Amino acid sequence: MLRSLLSGSLTMQDAVMEILAVVMIVFLVLPLHEMAHGFVAYKLGDNTAKNMGRLRFNPMAHVDPIGALMILFVGFGWAKPVPVNPRNFKNPKAGMAVTALAGPVSNLLAGFAAALLYNVAAIVATNVSLSTGAWELISIFFIYFISINISLAVFNLIPIPPLDGSKILFAFLPDRIVYKAYQNEQVLSIVLIVLIFTGVLTGPLSYLQNILTNWVLSLIHISEPTRRTPISY
Repeated sequence: MLRSLLSGSLTMQDAVMEILAVVMIVFLVLPLHEMAHGFVAYKLGDNTAKNMGRLRFNPMAHVDPIGALMILFVGFGWAKPVPVNPRNFKNPKAGMAVTALAGPVSNLLAGFAAALLYNVAAIVATNVSLSTGAWELISIFFIYFISINISLAVFNLIPIPPLDGSKILFAFLPDRIVYKAYQNEQVLSIVLIVLIFTGVLTGPLSYLQNILTNWVLSLIHISEPTRRTPISY
């Protein structure tokens, strides 16, 4: 995002609103994302996250400084992973898949909740005759907040370790392949980074993000502004 500002593709007004949205994501949504993992794991029989105090809403227990900066600079990032012990699940592979899915689902729900608030804000703005400039700022913030949440959900569903999508995929693969994937997790992580920074994933991820964002907004009859939200991977 800051790269877009320096290149001139973002106005200062857009940049300020996106920074505010990122701050909300880092200190509110990312902790909820990790707590969702821990809560589902707890319900499935694993107390690891609970015993380590990761089911409490304490942003500082979840925020990863590098991951937070990555969201600001690049458009994707991460929090401190919640520890999960699949041996405590009755079905380890299925338990890990459901636990992993809880994170992206929490992002989708956060995006949907923001879309509802956006709709309410639009009604209030109309009734109180809010100025065009003030509404523009509010609109920009909500669009960024919704878009970033959707992008995080899509990004985390990539089926490459260590992302959540890989654990979902592993539930459907033979144990020998899953074992090999975990053995080579560091190599696969490097492959993921290369794919991201070379732009190979930009098209598919942006396509899915736009579909989901428009779907979320359409559920409450909001049309996304024609301005393209500059979320990059």
